[in-house]
Amino acid sequence: MHIGIDLGGTKIEGVRLDAGGREQQRLRVPAPRGSYADTLDTIVGVVQALEHPAGLPCTVGVGIPGALSPGTGLVKNANSTWLIGHALDRDLAARLARPVAVANDANCFVLSEATDGAGAGAAVVFGVILGTGVGGGITVDGRMIEGPHRIAGEWGHLPLPWPTRDEYPGPPCYCGRTGCIETWVSGPGWAADFHRTTGRQMTADALAAAARDGDPDAQASRDRYVDRLARSLALIITMLDPDVIVLGGGVSQVQALYDEVPARWARWVFSDAVNTPLRRAGFGDASGVRGAAWLGRAGAQRPSVEGQGVPEAGPSAGRTVIL
Repeated sequence: MHIGIDLGGTKIEGVRLDAGGREQQRLRVPAPRGSYADTLDTIVGVVQALEHPAGLPCTVGVGIPGALSPGTGLVKNANSTWLIGHALDRDLAARLARPVAVANDANCFVLSEATDGAGAGAAVVFGVILGTGVGGGITVDGRMIEGPHRIAGEWGHLPLPWPTRDEYPGPPCYCGRTGCIETWVSGPGWAADFHRTTGRQMTADALAAAARDGDPDAQASRDRYVDRLARSLALIITMLDPDVIVLGGGVSQVQALYDEVPARWARWVFSDAVNTPLRRAGFGDASGVRGAAWLGRAGAQRPSVEGQGVPEAGPSAGRTVIL
């Protein structure tokens, strides 16, 4: 069996799947904030709670809001900043006495959707997470593409394309730059835009509901959000030309995105016609954690340089390629 862990900003979710992808058990607990040691303890506890009823060791994969640097083997680019600089895969492997595969959470998400979700059977799938942050991942023929720097698909830290005068230079981002796509089309980015223009405080969920109920300020903010998302995805279509784009994360539940974004992105795409499907994730909130479970399965099957099925030691430990 295969255990997947989705390490989020507010929760840690775990799932145990059988070999056919059928869910056997799921567990969700609050995520510790600001403490790497507490995060390790919580992940180990979730794995043990899921594994005990199975009665046998399981493979383990973990999706994180960041990546493992191929140069150092340490976490980088994580908006959960207390993970940065730690060898999460090796630390978990030592605690759990087995290899642990670690990858970006958006990569886990797109792996799940390309395997048996909304992108199943598509040659090229671009997966999008619209939540606390903005993530992206790519699969080609079912293979997860990470790139030599482990940043493939990180569109959230590209600048918002074709900015208007009012959008430049844009809000500050935790990465140290301004105007990143994440600062505009994440859930907090949408809420911040509403606050800047109205002085009112609302979460993205509340904004979506208020827009449906006819609040003119919320509707205007949703319209700006849709336009920015359309421009941002037009950039991806022109660059990657995926067969399908799959949306996940909390903001992906807003039906207006599927109705309005494809109608707007054609203006920005370098093509005479744009027929790219925009789909809601087939497994919803569970997709990232399911992808982490598939990641663990693949990592366990990948032989090491010694042929023992364990990760390489040293700076490159934790590198994962889905074959």
